[in-house]
Amino acid sequence: MRILIALVVLLLPLPALADNAAERPVTLLVSIDGFRPDYLERGFTPRLKALAKAGASGPMRASFPTKTFPNHYAIVTGKRPDRNGIVGNSMMDPRRPDVMFRMSDPRQTLDPFWWDEAEPIWVTAEKAGIRTATMFWPGSELAIRGTRPTDWLRFDQNISNVQRVNTVLDWLRRPTAIRPAFATLYFDTVDTIGHQFGPDSAEVNASLAEVDERIGELVDGIAAMGVAVNLVITADHGMREVSAERVIQLDDMLDRALYVPVETGPYAAIEPHAGQEDVVAGVLLKSHDHMTCARKGDLPERLHYGSNPRVAAIICIAEAGWTILAGEPRYPVAGGAHGYDNADPEMMALFIASGPDFAPGVTLPVFDNVAVAALVRTVMGLPQDDDADGKLEDVSAALRR
Repeated sequence: MRILIALVVLLLPLPALADNAAERPVTLLVSIDGFRPDYLERGFTPRLKALAKAGASGPMRASFPTKTFPNHYAIVTGKRPDRNGIVGNSMMDPRRPDVMFRMSDPRQTLDPFWWDEAEPIWVTAEKAGIRTATMFWPGSELAIRGTRPTDWLRFDQNISNVQRVNTVLDWLRRPTAIRPAFATLYFDTVDTIGHQFGPDSAEVNASLAEVDERIGELVDGIAAMGVAVNLVITADHGMREVSAERVIQLDDMLDRALYVPVETGPYAAIEPHAGQEDVVAGVLLKSHDHMTCARKGDLPERLHYGSNPRVAAIICIAEAGWTILAGEPRYPVAGGAHGYDNADPEMMALFIASGPDFAPGVTLPVFDNVAVAALVRTVMGLPQDDDADGKLEDVSAALRR
């Protein structure tokens, strides 16, 4: 039956898809950055816990590398970082050898060059005549493949979580003709506090309670206005405690003049300078305590990582809880971090789907985060992307029968 529905959707003209979207519940995709699924069991998140009980939930496997930008883009494109082009929070492209993409550099993060390798769901929807809005999401601040959300905001950490929720509620109060059929909402608090104080800290528990209160205000506000909403709540990755006592220092092994440390931390992306490839490989590819390095083409297949030209030549992955450095770190090695092997249980991410189109009381087995896009496409009435890595069958149990 679902295959038949998908075929019908493919045959619909764009105005029909848009008209159909107006009759469907709004889809609201929420990211709580750095929220591990086990955080739900700490007793500080009654509203999230209630949504999980009323809908479908389960642990979600982040894509490697377990970093913010690659995983947010994986969630909305259905393609892993190796195929969506956002292969790290920092990266280089051989077509621009003198340019470094960093998530903190708007000159690069706002350049479509980096994002055009995959199409996020708001672009697909807008091309189908379906109105979208983004209350923050990596990639949503620029035109990707020539299209951006109808409503969007430039990321600003000074905009409080209360303001973010109220902005989304204001969008939902609009008349149907100008109300978004799809929207995103992003909270960075849990991740920020997790980095500063560590995942087991009282401060993280307080951040869980604060975000849970905002989720409650969101749910109550939606209920008060009587708008039907399918709520999909995700995280991009988890968080693990780190310590300055567990550090691998590349400067003790290699002269920095031999390579570019594209990214360091729980994993390191190493790009040797021209003519130094064998020297760097000769040092890094040996056996090391608390770190495993491989040429990008030799990484384990389960990581689905290494074929994109933007992936650095050598990838080193630290043992859980250890940190790879190249010189002095920008911030003290303390608190929490992410970026480890995505098989690490503490890199798992939150997933909850609650609303008219989702089954109640369903617990999903572990699934890959690239399947979220397929689920969102289904409840929005968009056709599936046959080229995506994530498939609807991986999360179909979340749908109401």
